[in-house]
Amino acid sequence: MSAGSKVAVVTGGSAGIGLAICERFLADGYEVVSLARRPCPIAHPKLHSVEVDLMDRDATAEAARELARRFEMTTLVHNAGVIRPSLVCDVKLDDLDALVELHLGCAIQLLQAALPAMRAGRFGRVVLLSSRAAVGLATRTSYSATKAGMLGMARTWALELAADGITVNVVAPGPIRTDMFHEVVPAGSDKERSLAAAIPVRRLGEAADVARAVAFFTDPAAGFVTGQVLYVCGGTSVGSLTL
Repeated sequence: MSAGSKVAVVTGGSAGIGLAICERFLADGYEVVSLARRPCPIAHPKLHSVEVDLMDRDATAEAARELARRFEMTTLVHNAGVIRPSLVCDVKLDDLDALVELHLGCAIQLLQAALPAMRAGRFGRVVLLSSRAAVGLATRTSYSATKAGMLGMARTWALELAADGITVNVVAPGPIRTDMFHEVVPAGSDKERSLAAAIPVRRLGEAADVARAVAFFTDPAAGFVTGQVLYVCGGTSVGSLTL
């Protein structure tokens, strides 16, 4: 594949991990489309910023149709996410519905829009951004449930799409320094320092750590890797983590 033929769609590309992924794709010669509620701050001739609320099913469907009309998508990275933490006794089902729509429903809509071009070219790369919280974390009922749902969904898609040259994998980060992370753990706080000390590698992750993992799964040469989950979490997925 030529560099000019690579088109990557990244949800949540306006900040944090999504922004780092967009930057990595641009550096690798991709045409990049960011889908987010806010415009992507990158000024680059190959960066296209689409403002859309991906929790809104109709708005997402409209954006997906427009993407399919304008681009032959080769790569889809679904990164957009929210936490909405709550102990189980206080969980609101409206929050669960919203996270199902964003983390799962949105991914289905965007993949369905991308599939015709991927199948026609017999090539596609799909990466879902789950979370270390998929293996369990207090106050994350809705978040953990939907992020864990991504694992089963990706494994199913991997089986269905492998014969078309399309791979589907999952990157599960955490804990990573982002605005969303610092909404829960204040930057520079004692809580942040104690959390970093409790991580096996003794530091918090950076958005670039996750972007490197995504770059591996989306590489055209990675066609023999599908249906896999890569935890980019400093070792916390094999131990305990308390926020």
